[in-house]
Amino acid sequence: MRLLGWNITRAAKSLSPVSPRGRNGWRILESFGGAWQRNVEIKFDSVLSNSTDFACRTLIASDIAKLRVKLVKNTGDVDDDIWQETTNPAYSPVIRKPNHLQTRIQFFESWVLSKLQHGNAYILKQRDGRGVVVKLFVLDPNLVTPLVADDGSIFYELQNDKLAGFPTTITVPAREIIHDRFNCFYHPLVGLSPIMAGGHAAMQALAIQDASTTFFQNGAQPGGILSSELEMDDTDATKLQAYFNEEFGGKNRGKIAVVGGGLAYHAITAKAVDSQLIEQLKWTADIICSVYHVPPYKVGMGPVPANTNVQALNLEYYSSCLQSLIESIELCLDEGLGMDGITLGTEFDTEALMRMDTLTQYEVATKAKGIATLDEQRHMIGLGKIAGGDTTYLQQQDHSLAAIAARDRALIAGVDNPPAPPPANDNPPDVQAAYFGAMLRKNLTGAR
Repeated sequence: MRLLGWNITRAAKSLSPVSPRGRNGWRILESFGGAWQRNVEIKFDSVLSNSTDFACRTLIASDIAKLRVKLVKNTGDVDDDIWQETTNPAYSPVIRKPNHLQTRIQFFESWVLSKLQHGNAYILKQRDGRGVVVKLFVLDPNLVTPLVADDGSIFYELQNDKLAGFPTTITVPAREIIHDRFNCFYHPLVGLSPIMAGGHAAMQALAIQDASTTFFQNGAQPGGILSSELEMDDTDATKLQAYFNEEFGGKNRGKIAVVGGGLAYHAITAKAVDSQLIEQLKWTADIICSVYHVPPYKVGMGPVPANTNVQALNLEYYSSCLQSLIESIELCLDEGLGMDGITLGTEFDTEALMRMDTLTQYEVATKAKGIATLDEQRHMIGLGKIAGGDTTYLQQQDHSLAAIAARDRALIAGVDNPPAPPPANDNPPDVQAAYFGAMLRKNLTGAR
């Protein structure tokens, strides 16, 4: 088994990083103009620890990862687009088990988290001797640099990653990398993370939480002022301040202080409601949710909309948040694994995501009568096949389209002497149709 089909170094072509800001790619330098001068910066690790940001990222990643990826084949004709699940020894194994390190769920969680946190997901292909992709590895975006040659061809410089199988830095062509990118504002090969837009709100929320923690650690009582009508130099003031902080601050709060020598203590009182902490935190959470397109109630911010069923809520969440990410992965897999996406492709099974409540499931299955077989109806509600369940049932007064078409042909041909009614229950379809059409013509024209 070989690692890659190619091993091209910088000496082969003149390559340059796609970002004018250096080989490390695009970096978030400021959350807004002048933030650096005001000592306001977005710290990546801090943003990742924000509870709302963490909840949005992990919710999206886990919801996508739990969906099974199917290999599907187009079984329709030119005018139809009907896809059914299939298997293929060249694609099915790597879809079912992407690599030896991760399960399918872990692999796609890593893929989506890399895209959300860094704006880019780089997936390295490992091929066998036939050139068939047998393993896929999600690479650390910090160790990958997109490169562009003078002739416009694209390469990727990969720093050493022993888990992926290369202990040294290598440069590979674009066909050996699946590059899923997000929000390409500045360059088509460099995606930007939602953290660029929501990071400032996340940092503000963390600052509010830190201040609130300190506030309540001090017994929800801020400091006070010691004043005296007598003259006091800086040395005495410093000693007095240190004494009060040590004797009456922190865990010693609440002790009785005896103040003499003309000193007077003036407490500074404040109420937590004055700072509107809850409103501020909710505002920052709403901003972060809007950046990720996650409905706030999905991460515990606000109530679930009333008078709406589960399926409608999940459909809204899917269309506004997940659909673009899911279809992007499907398209990347199709192209990355060498499928045309016309006759063969990949598809996430969204049935688990769009699952309805029990009552709605039974109503939908019942209304599918005449379209789906009884076995297919039972499958909708999680039941197995039964004898005779592979038949589509209709009421007796319903007629097939073939029978109606035969009736119309009989009317046009002018059939005046319809055949006698054949025995019931075992009539060939064409005889039934001819008889049905002729009798209808007779009723309409009054012929005898």
